[in-house]
Amino acid sequence: MASVLVAGATGYLGRYVVAELHSRGHLVRAVVRDRDRARREGPWGSPSLDGLVDEWALGSVTDPRFTRDLAADVEHVVSALGVTRQKADPWQIDNLANLAILNSALKHAISFTYINTLGGDRCPARLTRAKSAFAQTLSVAEICSQIINPPAYFSDMTEVLTMARRGLVAVFRPGARINPIHGADLAAYVVDRMEEGSAGAWDVGGPDTLTWEELAHLAFDAVGKRPRVLTVPAWVLPPTLGLMGLFNPRLADTARFTTWNMLRDCVAPTTGTRHLADFYAEHAH
Repeated sequence: MASVLVAGATGYLGRYVVAELHSRGHLVRAVVRDRDRARREGPWGSPSLDGLVDEWALGSVTDPRFTRDLAADVEHVVSALGVTRQKADPWQIDNLANLAILNSALKHAISFTYINTLGGDRCPARLTRAKSAFAQTLSVAEICSQIINPPAYFSDMTEVLTMARRGLVAVFRPGARINPIHGADLAAYVVDRMEEGSAGAWDVGGPDTLTWEELAHLAFDAVGKRPRVLTVPAWVLPPTLGLMGLFNPRLADTARFTTWNMLRDCVAPTTGTRHLADFYAEHAH
């Protein structure tokens, strides 16, 4: 079995990737900042890394001394590294930190799998521009590269669940469709591609394609409340995001990414067996 470096190992997806690699007998080197945090259960039911990691790489991915030889003595890199709700600059993490890890992989002549986002090259958010910039660099690098593009994770859909608990879900285009994917299903797909060893890019989503209105109703069913769905006109977004950006640029950028996905179809070929309704029911309270 291969030895694999996993960057972003303590995130929602990264934890499932580590668990999937371990279950298949691969040796795992996990890149983490805090081993104690890694050993606790992760967000939205994602697994603890306790007992799943063969070697801990403790440090900051923004430190070039740490990243220089991260990929030494492994056969493959899987990166689920990226900013979610942290205060870090997406360009520093999603692009430059991934680039530093890629440079280590190039130095040690190993292959690289990156989890990007579906349609990110068209989204105006700084977050997705950073991810797309790295994906473009990786695609032309002299390395066997694999780029996986999911539309969204189940964990991203918890914002709808939070609104449902409060009694009102706001949507911008009720009929726009999306098929988010559970972390465990995506991790299995990622490791399948890694083991096959072919270079390329793949779009992949979960088994259920839902409109945002249907998502809202699933969330209300899970929390046991009468559905109240408000359709917000898209014209309110530019001034609202502009005002938000004056006070909290990171929050405004996250909102720009989220609302962009809510305004257009974001559907990929399906895989997996886990359903969002069950995820909502598990995390409703």
